[in-house]
Amino acid sequence: MTKKLVSIHPAALRDAESAIDWYRERSQRAAERFLDEVDHTVRRIEEQPAQFPRYELETRRAFLRRFPYFIVFRERGSDIEIVAIAHGRRRPGFWKDRVQ
Repeated sequence: MTKKLVSIHPAALRDAESAIDWYRERSQRAAERFLDEVDHTVRRIEEQPAQFPRYELETRRAFLRRFPYFIVFRERGSDIEIVAIAHGRRRPGFWKDRVQ
């Protein structure tokens, strides 16, 4: 099986940086674990994007296992674009303008 090329929307990168900063203020170890979990989930998306449920606006989402976040992504031909790294209970739909 061929992995798809994954790109990250600049705003999604800022989403991740903001979350890492928040965790780092509380615990360096928590920030590291969050980043590890994001990396692991991105690898899963890269390997089998169709395993994740369809979401809004022709996207899919992958939940992080140990943190209240999910990754919103869309397939674009042979590539995958990560649109957002979103907290499950904050600002629902804030990312929608990134896919239009």
